[in-house]
Parts: sequence; C-alpha cells; structure tokens
Amino acid sequence: MKWQGRQGSSNVEDRRFNSGGGRRGGPGFKLGGGGLIIFAIIYLIMGGNPLNLIPMATNRTQTGPSYVETESDKEKMEFLSVVLKDTEDVWAEVFKEYNLEYKTTNLVVFHGSVNSACGTAQAAMGPFYCPLDKKIYMDLAFFDQLKNEFGAKGEFAIAYVLAHEVGHHVQDELGILGEKQQLRKQLSEKEYNKISVRIELQADYLAGVFASRIEDKGYLDIDDIDDAIRAAESVGDDILQKRYQGAVVPDAFTHGTADMRSRWFMKGYNTGNFDEFDTFKYKYDDL
Repeated sequence: MKWQGRQGSSNVEDRRFNSGGGRRGGPGFKLGGGGLIIFAIIYLIMGGNPLNLIPMATNRTQTGPSYVETESDKEKMEFLSVVLKDTEDVWAEVFKEYNLEYKTTNLVVFHGSVNSACGTAQAAMGPFYCPLDKKIYMDLAFFDQLKNEFGAKGEFAIAYVLAHEVGHHVQDELGILGEKQQLRKQLSEKEYNKISVRIELQADYLAGVFASRIEDKGYLDIDDIDDAIRAAESVGDDILQKRYQGAVVPDAFTHGTADMRSRWFMKGYNTGNFDEFDTFKYKYDDL
C-alpha cells in the first residue's frame, strides 16, 4: 500500500502511555460444542461481534510494565493514521453519493488494556468497534499477531482490519447496529448468531468498498487485495473453530466462514458502493 508521505487523520487518540492497567475483561466466551471455553478467540481478530460488547464483563485487576515506544511502533502509528484518513475520505465520498453525511470515528491506540464505554478492552481481544462511544480500539501488538499467528502478511492485511472496524461504524451511522441489537432480546443464541454473521459480512463488504475506492486513487500495490483476502479467510469461523476447538460448529458461527468472508469482501470490492451490501435480503444459506 502506498501510504508514506500522505496525510494522516486527526482522529487518532494515542493512549499507549496511560494504559496497561485497570480492570480486565472476562476470561473468554463459549464458541459452542462440548462446553469448550475459548479465551477471546473470536475477539482476537476483528473485535468479535461489536454488539456483544454491550456490556463487556469486567473483573480482576491487572497491571503491566510501562510502555516504551519503538521506531517500529512510530511507523505503525503513522500507517494507521493514513489508513484512517483514507477511510474518512472514502466514506464522506460514498455517503455524499447517497445524499447522506458521514460523521467520522476515532481510533484509540492503546497498550495492554484501556477503558472504553463498552468496558475494559484488552490486547487479546483484538481490534473492535464500540458503538457506545463510537470509537475503534486497537493495540499495536495486533500487527504481529495477525502476521505470526494467522499468517496474514502485508500492510494491507492490517488496513483491511481497520477498514472492517470502520465498516461497523458505517453500519452504526446507518442505524443498522442499534436496530439489530434489539433483536437479541427476541431471539435464541442460535438465531442471533445468524444476525451476527450478517453484520460481520456487511463489514467485510464495506472493507471491500474501501479497497475499491482507494485503488481508484492509485494507493494500492499489486498484491494488496490478495493480502486482504488472505486476512479475511484466516479469521473465518470455520478456520478458527477447527484450529482452537478441533471441530467446526456452524450453529456457533458469529462471523461467517473463510469463504463467506472473502466472498463478501470481494463483492464490496467489485461493486464499490452500497448497492449490494444488504446481507439481510438473502437467505442465510445463500450468503
């Protein structure tokens, strides 16, 4: 991705130097199947289902070492700032095409743990969007997690992750998150998981729209889209469940399979606008 020397966003909150302690999120949650508890596996990538963050459990006090910034971290901060600015430009442009006004989100960069309106966030949860304060939270350690633990390499793999989280903010701006959150009270866990999958696939679609628009601006390199696809596939529910649970349990899907995630990213990439992003108009088996 061509990002060096370009303008960054003014909506980045650097909390790396005053985070790392405080309350801690719950120990994990059930993916389903045999009562197996997986420690923050779904949250490890893409922040899990953003609607599940209301409210986030908090308990146990944890402290950590003071944060010391490295040259690599400085570069990561610059990269995230440029990507966030790109999302702001893209969504202002797209919203205007539909006679809408886009309000930006803030990116909170932290180290270890940090307080959010949705509860206390930890690095192990991965990046997530909190609809209560309309902010995205990310620990820079996620760069290495994505590459080393999930094999998703390349700068645009990270850009895709941030674009996915911004996609949740776009959904929030459109009223989708609030509307679907209300369904949790009416549906069983199995039924609501299917709502969650649709929400996550929408965010993947929106990440694809973002990729399409910045490619038109000349910001992408030849391998960037492939990097995004690999990142999307690496965090499919089937891949994560097989890796950490040993078996695939479709009823416990909350994000969609590797194939679904990459397919909806490419759908957004090929369309480049809102026209085909309504995952709720399809039968679940056709997603």
